[in-house]
Amino acid sequence: MLEERLQTIQTWLKNENGAYAFIQGKANLFYLTGFRCEPHERLVSLFVFQKEEPILVCPNMEKDLVRQAGWKYHIIGYSDHENPWDLISKYVATLNINGHNIAIEKSLLSVARAEQLKELSPEADFICCETRLMNLRLIKSDEEIAILREAAKLADYGVEVGVHALSTGRTEMDVLAMIEYELKRKGIAEMSFGTLVLSGEQSANPHGKPSMKHLQKGEFVLFDLGVVLDGYCSDITRTIAFGQITEEQQHIYNTVLQAQMETLKLCQAGTVLGDLDRKARSIITDAGYGSYFPHRIGHGLGTEVHELPSLNETNKDQLQIGMTFTIEPGIYVPTTGGVRIEDDVLITTDGYECLTQFSKELQIIK
Repeated sequence: MLEERLQTIQTWLKNENGAYAFIQGKANLFYLTGFRCEPHERLVSLFVFQKEEPILVCPNMEKDLVRQAGWKYHIIGYSDHENPWDLISKYVATLNINGHNIAIEKSLLSVARAEQLKELSPEADFICCETRLMNLRLIKSDEEIAILREAAKLADYGVEVGVHALSTGRTEMDVLAMIEYELKRKGIAEMSFGTLVLSGEQSANPHGKPSMKHLQKGEFVLFDLGVVLDGYCSDITRTIAFGQITEEQQHIYNTVLQAQMETLKLCQAGTVLGDLDRKARSIITDAGYGSYFPHRIGHGLGTEVHELPSLNETNKDQLQIGMTFTIEPGIYVPTTGGVRIEDDVLITTDGYECLTQFSKELQIIK
């Protein structure tokens, strides 16, 4: 699979008169090499050429992990006292490189590294390979889907742990810690993003910050979490009533649930992405909460927790079999609280499959 992906980039380079692609994004590196790491300030990058074999550049201390990940091509390793660009320059000088352009991830390349690339190839111009890479990652293989299913099950489990942990006297951070502890006991070393446990007024902030706030009866508690499993991400949101809630809070919850369920019915190959956002938005607006739904209906999901497609109302692209993404309408009312319901969705030959399956019916924890 990795060879096919690399060959696709090589073919693209030929068509674009590309001398080589310089790839350093964490998700793209994993997608093309099988190696996933957090490089910090050190250079970890992939060079893909039209005809020559690709090379992976990494610190010497990462070389064994690169091989364990399945990389079988050349590695340029370096120690902290060495300048990796000197080693790259010496190696590239031995190659017979065709093409003129350097393909880069435009949104990720720093000025410092752009200058290093220009020193390496002074006559070359930059072109962007990000769109090509994102489109490659758009349709998932059977192997990728199997991993995403398992990642979704672990996200379900995380919410289950959180719900069982709700108790007067505990803080949001208490519950968050219990969720991540139990997931680590399942072998999860990395979360897709910072886990959210938000209660009461805090839940009215779509991306609020969990705190030492104590849980109180009569409030919503919003869980938003996901795991990274074998390089692939999950992402789930559930909102729970901690104690008896008001009629308005129940109305908000039921509106969000209706918006999500009706939008899911449209999830099939050929549906225009913007129609999904407009469907959910129309239901929430008709209920009087349109101004309290400030974000798109969803986003793509894969080696990154946010990737293509973007499910906003202006997107005219169509759903395709093998796409994975989230459907996550929400209503966030200051002082009252917020509700979001989010599932990971796969487009299939028969329509769609919800990978996340934790119950969406309103749960009131007494």
